[in-house]
Amino acid sequence: MTSMGLVPPLALTIAGSDPGGGAGLQADLRTFAALGVYGYSVVTAITAQNSTRIDRVEAVAPAMVAAQIETLAAERLPDAIKTGALVDAGIVTAVAGAIARLGLPAPVVDPVLIASSGVRLLSVEGEAAMRAALLPLAAVVTPNLPEAEALAGIAIRDEAARREAALAIHRLGPRAVVIKGGHPFTGAAPGAKADDLFYDGSSFIVLEDDRVPNASMHGSGCVFSAAIAAHLARGDSLEAAVRAAKAVIGRALRNRIRLGKGRDVSYRIAPE
Repeated sequence: MTSMGLVPPLALTIAGSDPGGGAGLQADLRTFAALGVYGYSVVTAITAQNSTRIDRVEAVAPAMVAAQIETLAAERLPDAIKTGALVDAGIVTAVAGAIARLGLPAPVVDPVLIASSGVRLLSVEGEAAMRAALLPLAAVVTPNLPEAEALAGIAIRDEAARREAALAIHRLGPRAVVIKGGHPFTGAAPGAKADDLFYDGSSFIVLEDDRVPNASMHGSGCVFSAAIAAHLARGDSLEAAVRAAKAVIGRALRNRIRLGKGRDVSYRIAPE
């Protein structure tokens, strides 16, 4: 307790820096704050990017990533963790090792593989390390459709294939999988719903929502996974946290703004 009252829940983001604030750890911290959660952040990469493109990515040394996590944990263990862009196998291994060694909460893993601009944000070797070392520790992994195809090794063209992919990803070790519906299936009818698929090893749950017309938002995956972590930090069950995050990303898409000539970014995400 402080002189101002109770210490709030605390969530940790382990992610790359986006100087434009639309994605990466900056978007994560804004999401945490909007949901009443204090945010720790560990930087995995420095980027030169805006909402249109990524010009340069410089990875932080794995030992420095581990040192950031260890120093923060020495002060206070976070109530929840999420990971974003991890760049390479060395960082993935360092993050997984620190989580296991320090007894940290099972992370929300946003498997950031390739940016929408086409820049790879996790090397091929890093993707293999994620499968082997990080996904088995995860509370939930939150791929979009292309990421789910890569992780599962399955082309997803319909709902049956999406369920097959969820099963395949779950076999990699996470407690649950959410395959997001922001990317429509190939050949989907115009106006198809933006439904997410949640699988926890025992049942499938479809989280329904209408597709927001003409919505293209930089950092939507970051906001969604950060919202899950924030609600876990607040004590919600995993299913409840995912449902709450679905509502958060819906508000973000409906209240997005455009700062320049690129894609929209999130703005108002807190409950009205």
